[in-house]
Amino acid sequence: MKLATVAPEVYKAWFAAEAAIRRGPLDPVIRELVKIRVSQQNGCVYCIDLHTTDARLEGETEKRIYQLNAWRESALYTEPERAALAYADAVTKLGEHGVSDEVWAEVEKHFDEGAAAGLVAVTAMVNLWNRIGVPMQMRPGD
Repeated sequence: MKLATVAPEVYKAWFAAEAAIRRGPLDPVIRELVKIRVSQQNGCVYCIDLHTTDARLEGETEKRIYQLNAWRESALYTEPERAALAYADAVTKLGEHGVSDEVWAEVEKHFDEGAAAGLVAVTAMVNLWNRIGVPMQMRPGD
């Protein structure tokens, strides 16, 4: 199913939200790292392909993209990036108790309120896109 064709009003609203997130204060590299990482966890090949391309356009390196799946073990990510990725991991794999106070405290330590709100929004949005892309079996080039 082409959801954009079947439900254009809803799809346009999602794209408007995406555009608002892009205009926000969250660093564009962090935004794209979060989108890739969440998409890796959810197995959304369409979004992985899209956001690795977008990350490169924002100046991200191949090496950091390759190591993103093992970001905790990699020395290539900054403390703010680690806080964002830990938050994204926690939100994507919501456990019984949601996001821990410790994870959120790291977000607050490294991001002002506007950027933290952007992180919350981008993580929610990419999870939404993944939950469309995976069941609709979207592939790069679709």
